[in-house]
Amino acid sequence: MGLAPAAEPTKILFLAGERSHASGEHEFHAGCHLLAKALNEQSGLDVKASVIDGWPEDESAFDGVDAVIIYSDSTKVVRHGWEKADQLAKSGVGLMFMHYAVHPSAEEGEKYFRPWIGGAFETGWSVNPHWVADLKTLPDHPVSNGVTDLVRAYDEFYYSMRFPEDRSKVLDLVTATPTKERLKRIINLWNQNGIDGIGKPQTLMWGIDREDGGRGVGFTGGHYHRNWAIDGFRKIALNAIIWVSGMEVPADGVKSKPVTEEELNANLDQYDKPNPRIPLPNVEEFMALPPAPFVDEEGLKKRAAEEAARRARKKKAA
Repeated sequence: MGLAPAAEPTKILFLAGERSHASGEHEFHAGCHLLAKALNEQSGLDVKASVIDGWPEDESAFDGVDAVIIYSDSTKVVRHGWEKADQLAKSGVGLMFMHYAVHPSAEEGEKYFRPWIGGAFETGWSVNPHWVADLKTLPDHPVSNGVTDLVRAYDEFYYSMRFPEDRSKVLDLVTATPTKERLKRIINLWNQNGIDGIGKPQTLMWGIDREDGGRGVGFTGGHYHRNWAIDGFRKIALNAIIWVSGMEVPADGVKSKPVTEEELNANLDQYDKPNPRIPLPNVEEFMALPPAPFVDEEGLKKRAAEEAARRARKKKAA
């Protein structure tokens, strides 16, 4: 008898969005390469991770893929292949969306995201403050493997996701509790749900086991590139990526080496001016920042009045 053919490695495809924010923020290209390097060179797992910028021109890139990880501004990547992504999901391929990529339109969220990954950001319902979170992983789930304590990070952690009315199939993989003291910046999308969520655990990463046999994950963190150098933050994401691909997550989690400052500053998007050096993370510097304004109902009303006045001025000027 001949030898059985060797099993193919698990194929993970990262799709990275284009440049959008200031250097060090929304570094989709660099972030995908950092995570792919950890999987390929450091995890010890039988995986093959690759990175493509944007939606692939040749969709044969999806042949044999076990998981697709999309890290981009909103739907700027997936909008070029809605039907293909839907086909992939229905064939059991794992899908994971990170940070702004979890923010489709309300209609796209209903049609695609809730069936694919269980939930999504929805304008007018969800919020996007920058805050210091102590991330708590779901006990006895593979995403928590090797995560022995709370993981503290300062990020634009969205919360108040739009989930289906029946939440029984959606797993709260990572939660954290916002407080007025922890909320440091409120830029634009803020509403009563944000206020009502203060002091209550909020879901920052969620997942589902789909009926098609595949898995889906959404993760609201990943605004600040420097957070990938937080070992626990990175391990949570890598565990989720391996889980969504259908592999067994090692008991001690997905291994990766500490990220050096050189590695953190590799593959960054380039701007007209030289990029400032991104330092390794120090979350306590953000803990020391004063709380954000507008975090209560009175502030919300004031903010709404200011925004209405701004729109009126703009309309008058036009």
